[in-house]
Amino acid sequence: MRLGRSSIPVYDVSVVRDLWEVRVKKHKQRQRNEKERQQRSALAKINMQWQYRIQCRNLKISEVECLHHYLERCALQHLQRPQEDAGAAGAAGAAGAAVADSETDSRLVYRLDGEQWRELPSELQWMSYLREWHISSTRIHSLPDYLHLFSQLTVLRLPRNSITELPPEIGQLVRLKELNVNYNCLPRVPPELGDCENLERLELTGNYLSKLPFEMSALKALLHLDVSQNTFASIPICALRMYNLRLLDLSSNRLTDLPEDMDRLQQLHSLFLHKNSISYLPHCLTKISSLSIVVVNGDELTCVPTRLCDNADIKFIRLYDNAASKVRKKEEKEEEGKEGWRRRRELEEKRKDSKEKEFMEAYIDSLKDRDTTPYATTKVSISCLL
Repeated sequence: MRLGRSSIPVYDVSVVRDLWEVRVKKHKQRQRNEKERQQRSALAKINMQWQYRIQCRNLKISEVECLHHYLERCALQHLQRPQEDAGAAGAAGAAGAAVADSETDSRLVYRLDGEQWRELPSELQWMSYLREWHISSTRIHSLPDYLHLFSQLTVLRLPRNSITELPPEIGQLVRLKELNVNYNCLPRVPPELGDCENLERLELTGNYLSKLPFEMSALKALLHLDVSQNTFASIPICALRMYNLRLLDLSSNRLTDLPEDMDRLQQLHSLFLHKNSISYLPHCLTKISSLSIVVVNGDELTCVPTRLCDNADIKFIRLYDNAASKVRKKEEKEEEGKEGWRRRRELEEKRKDSKEKEFMEAYIDSLKDRDTTPYATTKVSISCLL
């Protein structure tokens, strides 16, 4: 019997591998499509709304009413969205949504204060309909991981807490217009904050910041930037690219000079530079036509552009320290080597400087209506007994 030659097909391994990779890629694409479909599905929204209704059992009557208004507004917007795409009918739907918003704005604010609070209440995570947070004078150290769920948030005020870090999720609050984290313990700011493209007011007073991330240059809508009472040795580069900036407060830092390209800020109205070690002001400040208020230290300032001083449209204010405060500062510098004492002094200075800042704001507001401004102002300590 003659044995026939058996033919065994032999495939290239690379062909099999390519086939397998194509199938894996298609499978992953299907998974992504399914995930996106579920996210767009109304079932997820319905599930969240039911979770809200379950939480209503533990809420006050006013909060329950506010919650129902929110759910009704969501349903209204969901029904009117096709009309918005249609044209004229969509304009009417947007007007109706605006009316609903105006009715509920006063009740979409969350307030919390008091040193007894060390963390945020767990019920807060179900209140993603909120528009504003006002949390102050607590011992809260960090913000929750569910912060990104508050997509409607426009105002986030967190002054005088113990917050040590802002989470990267804050960059997902694209509707945020105001952020206040004054007098906390922030050593840095996350780069993701630059994604809050609608931010108009940013206050970072009284922290431990020495620089800002360059990504914050994307905040083109920012009008008010306050980084006073920190440890900046120079003006952050990102601040010079915020072309719509109208107020820049750099007081109580470690500045020794100003950059020559500050005239980039052509919309700048108020510039606060007092309580620094600046000895001269650059001539480029005279090129900012919108500038109307400049506040500096008069003690160490030796060179000022004549055009800046003689301009009747600019209120140029020099602040002078009295002799007692100079002696105190000298003693403080000699004692800075003692770490524990320095920490206590910083906390005391924060409390004191916060009152001084309020006084300065009131003083500047009083000058806005005057035709002339005092040439020199002596800083005084004012105590009021009520």
